[in-house]
Amino acid sequence: MAVNSMVKAVRLSGFNAAGLTGGYDVIDAAGFSEACFLIRITNNSNVDVGVSYDGVNTHDFIPNGDRIDINFQTNSQPSGKVALMAKGTKVYLVGDPGVGFIWLAGYYQV
Repeated sequence: MAVNSMVKAVRLSGFNAAGLTGGYDVIDAAGFSEACFLIRITNNSNVDVGVSYDGVNTHDFIPNGDRIDINFQTNSQPSGKVALMAKGTKVYLVGDPGVGFIWLAGYYQV
């Protein structure tokens, strides 16, 4: 079987910062459609937000106007082991309502 090294993007998801409730608000209720080797969260709003990958605990922080890129492959194990964000994973935001959007992008290999 031939090895394929094509990269595709999952559908871009956006969350209107006006909808932040102060609790954990999911960006995309369906979660990732594929297991991603890289995710990017861009905070194009006027408020700082926390990021959760389980909807219970805050794992990351993104100041307004900033972004984070998480490249899971840089944390892979030797001998060809792969590190991916699981298919179906939901990403949550926590913060006060604001103006602008927070964007979630992901990339996977086919």
